[in-house]
Amino acid sequence: MALIDVQNLSVDFTAGSGKSKRVLHAVKNISFKIEPGERVAIVGESGSGKSTTAHALINLLPGSGKVVGGSVNFDAKQLVTDGHAAQEKEFVEVRGSGIGLVPQDPMSNLNPVWKIGTQVEEAIWANSAAQNGKKLDKKEAHDAAVQALENAGLSDAKSRMKQYPHEFSGGMRQRVLIGIALANNPKLLIADEPTSALDVTVQKVILDHLDCLVKELGTAVLFITHDLGLAAERAEKLIVMYKGEIVEAGPAVEILKNPQHPYTKKLISAAPSLASTRLESTKAAFSGYSDRPLPEDLSFSHLRNVPNFAAESLVEVYGVTKEFSIRGQKEPLKAVDNITFTVRKGQTTALVGESGSGKSTVANIVLGLLAPTHGEVAFNGHYLADYSKSRATLKHFRKMVQPVFQNPYGSLDPLVSIGNSIKEPLNLHKIGTKKERDARVAELLELVQLPNALKTRYPNELSGGQRQRVAIARAIALNPELVVLDEAVSALDVLVQEQILTLLNDLQKELGMTYMFITHDLAVVRLIADEAVVMQHGKIVERGATETLFNNPKKEYTKNLLDAIPGKHIL
Repeated sequence: MALIDVQNLSVDFTAGSGKSKRVLHAVKNISFKIEPGERVAIVGESGSGKSTTAHALINLLPGSGKVVGGSVNFDAKQLVTDGHAAQEKEFVEVRGSGIGLVPQDPMSNLNPVWKIGTQVEEAIWANSAAQNGKKLDKKEAHDAAVQALENAGLSDAKSRMKQYPHEFSGGMRQRVLIGIALANNPKLLIADEPTSALDVTVQKVILDHLDCLVKELGTAVLFITHDLGLAAERAEKLIVMYKGEIVEAGPAVEILKNPQHPYTKKLISAAPSLASTRLESTKAAFSGYSDRPLPEDLSFSHLRNVPNFAAESLVEVYGVTKEFSIRGQKEPLKAVDNITFTVRKGQTTALVGESGSGKSTVANIVLGLLAPTHGEVAFNGHYLADYSKSRATLKHFRKMVQPVFQNPYGSLDPLVSIGNSIKEPLNLHKIGTKKERDARVAELLELVQLPNALKTRYPNELSGGQRQRVAIARAIALNPELVVLDEAVSALDVLVQEQILTLLNDLQKELGMTYMFITHDLAVVRLIADEAVVMQHGKIVERGATETLFNNPKKEYTKNLLDAIPGKHIL
């Protein structure tokens, strides 16, 4: 008997009211089964209905989402009958102890004002009460929380329990959610993009742990993912969704090696791999890099020129160290430890390494959002610290350097429309007339493959991938010299990822843009980067031309990163 049996499931979302009311058919009559201990992956592009399907199974649909048809039977319990969900009490009994969920966005699913330990303990208390009718005592819950975090691959779990979510990297937050989901040994684990925020080595630890659960406890796993490598390596069965429908289903390796549906073929052809080569642009090459000088103003006279600054460099990092104070620890945490590297004009430099290796900290230092404890950063021949000494120079620096942050859910204001979010930098820097700014917004939406109609909608109406495309559109609105992309494509499905990487590459060739690309996805590095800097524990362990580093890695750590990539022998 199947552990979960889904038949003709349909989910609708309603927007607006009255005459402007519109209904979106997000999931349309889908059927599938998952056997005890089976690993199944649902793949498809952003907005295909993958996450909606997962949330419908446990009655956690967002907003106006509602199951309107079909049935869901889990472990002999009827959770949905003829399009009607069971009572909330029945779902409470199933969630956590019967069905565990690893949600997609680690930041919005952790309370920012509660310590990590408190949140893990609370989940364990709630699930133990639902499962056994009584709560664990304080020590039992604490010990179980530490064990859950250790099982999820979080080192030094006892001291980490005392920290807050903002003190964790994106990958570390995701591990906390994975630990919570696994804490009560559920019969079915729904993993919604469980490793999109994780580097490949930690990803391997997590996925190996899931494999152990399947073998030892008979836990079934439903992966919701856009990572075809993960699906190929970790799932026995593959379900391909497109526009709310299942277009192909069957054994995972068989489908990936011999796809039948045109959409599946398109997905597989778009997936990056280590066999890929650097993208070639279809655009005309940039004729020459023309430095954009600072405006002539006496207030800019304090800027110091950097001795021996190379003409071909845009950013030079000299011996930078960054330390943070940690609660409960006397010694500061050295997040970045005496690193030196260069970002060349018109090229892409990738910073790669495990979660917590210091990549995002370096990005924030280059963006001027963090000051280094020791060392200097130079931009365009001037020390970065000098730009912040006057409002005029700092504003000019902000115009020249734009970020795309890791989390598409947290980087857009939920109360501001998409059009106004993209227009915001144009407004702040007083560029063009209102009509010209509106035209620029339409142009940017087209560049990132989004319809112009989205400009009046809000972030909560968009998928994660769509939100990240909006963030990229906003970042390139001012035609900056440097764009710092922090895991900018980790939330995107392979088709959109391919479009964005091609777009970024074309913009670079056409406009002479420079990118600093922070990522844990080495296959993406192979596609987009000219040079790569490998970081571990805050230090640079290897750097050089991407092709050389991939074909002939010298350090064991770099080799381990390459070996840990999922599905590399299948795709």
